[in-house]
Formats: sequence, C-alpha cells, structure tokens
Amino acid sequence: MTRNLAELILSAGRRRPDARFGIAESTWELGRAVSASIGAAEALRAHGVVPGSRVALIGGTSMSYLLAWLALQLLGAEAALLNPQYPDELLAQMMSDLRPETVICVRRSEAHAAPAGVRHIHADDLDQLILSIDGTPIPIEPSSRPPLGLQRNPLDTAGYMHTSGTSGVPKFCVQTHEYFVRLGRFVADSLCLSRADTVLAPLPMFHINPLGYGVVAGLTGNSDILTVARFSASAFWPTVVTTGTTVLILHAPHVAILNRASTEADARDHRVRLVFYADGSFLSRFGVPLGVSCYGSTEAGGLSHTWIWRQGQDASPGEVIARYGGRCRDDLTWRLNGDGEILVKELQAGTLFSGYVRGADIDTALDEDGWFHTGDLGQINEVGNLIFVERASESIRVKGEFVPIGYVETAFAAIDSLDEVALWRRPGELGDDELILYAVGDSLPIDDLRRTAQTLPDFMRPRAVIRVAALPRDTGVGKLRRRELADSPALDHITL
Repeated sequence: MTRNLAELILSAGRRRPDARFGIAESTWELGRAVSASIGAAEALRAHGVVPGSRVALIGGTSMSYLLAWLALQLLGAEAALLNPQYPDELLAQMMSDLRPETVICVRRSEAHAAPAGVRHIHADDLDQLILSIDGTPIPIEPSSRPPLGLQRNPLDTAGYMHTSGTSGVPKFCVQTHEYFVRLGRFVADSLCLSRADTVLAPLPMFHINPLGYGVVAGLTGNSDILTVARFSASAFWPTVVTTGTTVLILHAPHVAILNRASTEADARDHRVRLVFYADGSFLSRFGVPLGVSCYGSTEAGGLSHTWIWRQGQDASPGEVIARYGGRCRDDLTWRLNGDGEILVKELQAGTLFSGYVRGADIDTALDEDGWFHTGDLGQINEVGNLIFVERASESIRVKGEFVPIGYVETAFAAIDSLDEVALWRRPGELGDDELILYAVGDSLPIDDLRRTAQTLPDFMRPRAVIRVAALPRDTGVGKLRRRELADSPALDHITL
C-alpha cells in the first residue's frame, strides 16, 4: 500500500510520465510537472520550509497552484488550502487559528498579508520555474535528492481544508496522508479510472471534490488529469470535446447551470462515459452513459457513499427531496441516530478526518464511541442504503461556495441603525442558494446596506434585505430559529 502522497505522486509520474496534467488550455506532461515540483520542494526546503510545517496556500486554480501543492507534498509540508475569494480580514482570522509558518500566494493580484513573522512566498511564476521568497526571485533547479515527503508516515498530517463556517470563522479540517490515499483509491475504483481516461475537474482546488476526486484519484488511476482556471458554462463543452474528456468531476450547482445554460448541440461529439455528480436529466440530455450520486463531506473521509446510475434510470430517491447516497465504502460504517442524523465511523485508522484545528490543539469531533455526527439528515431505503435528505445544520451555498454566515452577519451588524440581523437562504434559479438578510430596525438604511454589500465577495452578497419586527428565537436560551425567518412578516423589503 502507498504510504503517503509523495509516494503516490512519484509512482504516478513513473508509471505515466506522458500523462496530461494541469490546466486544459495548456497542459503539461505529468513527468515534467513532478520533476518541476521536486525542484520547487528543494528550493522551499533551502529557504526554511521543512517537513511537518504548516503552509497556507492561497490562490485560484492554475498550473502554479497545482505545482505548489505537489511540491508541498513532496517536501512533506502540511498544505492548508484557503479560498482566495475570502476577504483579507476573514483570511487573517482563519490564519490566526491555523498559525502557519509560511504563506504561499499563487497570484500577486490575489496577494494576502501574511501574519507578522511568517514567511511570504509568491508562486505565480512557478510554471516558469521561478519562486519569489520574501521578494527575492528564486530559480527552480532540477534536484536528484529523494524528496523528504517520502519519510512521512500514513497518519501524519498532509493538509487542511476549511469548512463553510456556518456559525463563525470557517474551521480547518485535518487530513492525513492515509485519508487522501484511501479516498483516491475509493474514487478510482468506484469510477473504474484507468490510463484510458481523461478526468476533468473544473472546480477550485481548495475543495475536496476536485483535489480528492479529481487529482488524487486520477493519480491513483493513472489517468490524464485536467482542470480549468475558471468554470464557464459557455466554454465547458468545447473544453470537454477538444480534450477528449471521458470522466467529469462536477457537483450539483454546476450540473444545474449546465442543464440550464447549454444544449445538446453544445455537447455534440463528446466522449464522456461517466459524470460525478450527475442527475438523470443531465445523462439523458447530453448522452452520457453513466452518472454517480453520492454522499460525503470533508470530515467524512471526503466521500463515504456512492451509487452508479445508467442513462434512462430514474436517479431520484422518490418522494425525498435530496439525493441517493447509495452504498458505503468498506473502510467506513454508518448509521442514523434517533433524530435521523447521519453518523459515520472509520473501520481503518485515518479514513476520516483527524479533527478540527483549535489553535494549538486538534478537536477530534468524535463521540465517546468514535462516531462522527455529520449534522446531516438521512433515511435508509429498502435495501439498507443511504438517502441523504438535507443538512440539519445551517449551511448556505452560493455559486458552489459555502458562505460563512457569521462573517456576513458581522459585516451588516456594524450598521448603527440596525438592531439585529440574520442571514438565511432561498432557492436560486440555478439550483444553489440565494442570500436574504433579515434585519430589525426602524427602517432600512439603503445606502449603508449597499455600501456594506460591496465590501463582500459576490457570493457573500445578499440579494435582498427584509425588515422584520423581531427575529424568531426559541423560548429557552434565545437561540435564533434561522429556518423560521422566511415565515416572519415583512415590514419592508429592498433588493440589493
């Protein structure tokens, strides 16, 4: 068995050095990418980045980003992946919890201030074999030294991914090498990935979906591995056709966008044999033979349940409004508690995440019997498989991004004329959520609300503000009943 990600990367490079890897418009050969990343790892080591050190990696998907991630794994560092769309203030709060020793920004245009005393590296020219460390350009040279990442143990930390932060600052999930190796094997086996496949994962690499299901599973399956710098519905099918993509790694919002914004003619001549994740209408409309429905989370091993659908089959779970999770992988077990919440438990050490970062500590987030409570509701069908119903916890997703509710509420709560604010969601036209801000006050300060909204990334901006007499709360501890906000009588309403 593969011990760590460095072993996986090197073995994949040896098995298929000519495999395509990287951005679809300008791919590299995998052997070249691995060689460049070994050199980058050596340069980072020479400038103080060591195995086991925490490195915050901030940037959108690019060849430089992928090379930086490869280099950090080959070095044996712990790569924390951060969303570059988050405001600097929020990123600073997250990094104060993470306490990285190094911050790598992939683009100067997305540069973020590193905490005091933290090494700052620019990797925007890494695809040109240049790093910029504390302002000094460092050329990347070939290295024949065995990468230090080969010495990492399976249960050592490989990296961190942050959650949605529904109740405050997003939390970092700790992921081991064993976590990624097992996830990659599970996805590669479930999708039957091989050297005959070209995998396209057109999503931001700081999510488990493209990195775990696309890159790591693709390395495991000896496949070509492609992504794009930015998802575009109009460019999607031309990219699929010209690259000869056979396996797509998507998620529900993008499937909904493509169902709405593209046609059968756009997809003509594609070679896709399987889409993860897809619904029945997508398979039929675009002529794809196989689709995968699923259940999982960053905490729950990255992916815990899958089910394969064939074109023409009904991919819906009947009356339930959600999706069919299917069968559980063999290194996990699962059950529903009395409230219908989905619980998962690892059968092999390292299958689940290791916990949440709490300053210098790690909170395993498991109960006394080793179960992780997902906060999601489910049902069991007649053959014992999982139907995912909905998130029991409060979560909002816009344009594929989880919205940090507490952060957005704090921004609007700073408006003096508002007494209270609460953020919630309503169904959007493309299958994801739209943000609605509920406010208590004598009136709605339109200019202040719009000015505050402009300080936030687009996916964090409410579509509308509704003034209500009071926020619904329980009669005990006064906890906000967020799901009842939509039932509150509106006193005033504006569109932002």
